[in-house]
Amino acid sequence: MASTKIYSADGAEKESIELNASVFDIEPNVGLVHQVAVALMASKRQGNHETKVRHEVQGGGKKPFNQKGTGNARQGSIREPHMRGGGVVFGPHKRSYRKTVPVKMSRKALCCVLTDRVRNDALCVLDELSIDGVKTKSMLNLWEALAPEGRKTLLVTAENNTDVVKSARNLERLTVRTAADVNALDVLDAKRVIVVKDALTNLEARLG
Repeated sequence: MASTKIYSADGAEKESIELNASVFDIEPNVGLVHQVAVALMASKRQGNHETKVRHEVQGGGKKPFNQKGTGNARQGSIREPHMRGGGVVFGPHKRSYRKTVPVKMSRKALCCVLTDRVRNDALCVLDELSIDGVKTKSMLNLWEALAPEGRKTLLVTAENNTDVVKSARNLERLTVRTAADVNALDVLDAKRVIVVKDALTNLEARLG
């Protein structure tokens, strides 16, 4: 049975808590995690690059110079791909890089990376998260207490809290996600994972 420690907001260790073995103590599958991570990164790409082909380049209706007598090779239009400012051959065009992954695979990959964080003592539980208003200083104190090394940290909350999100948005190495939205890439990108206690129940219900 997997277990981890519960901490208070000031970083004081309180007790240990047993975790759902089907979520936090499974056999790792590196290939699955890689496949899901690549799909998630690909889906974040905008794909809005665009080059003009020959017929999209403006101008070129007039022959650039005489057919004979110039010493140059004959040319019919400045829109030709080999001319400077002409069209681009085989250039990139707008497309979607999104890759779909079955829900079961996504959940299994998330369980794999969560298991890795638990086994490496990189995941802890916060007994209560209380932020009164938008206060970056309060969030900074909480982060420094639970991640004293200043490592990149993922904070998982039970639900979307505007005050928590706004309090953390100026902290470059701290990311906030809800238990319903967190994915394998979020956990892979963080060296420290903090799960609020009430979010732990939601996370285990989603993945268990």
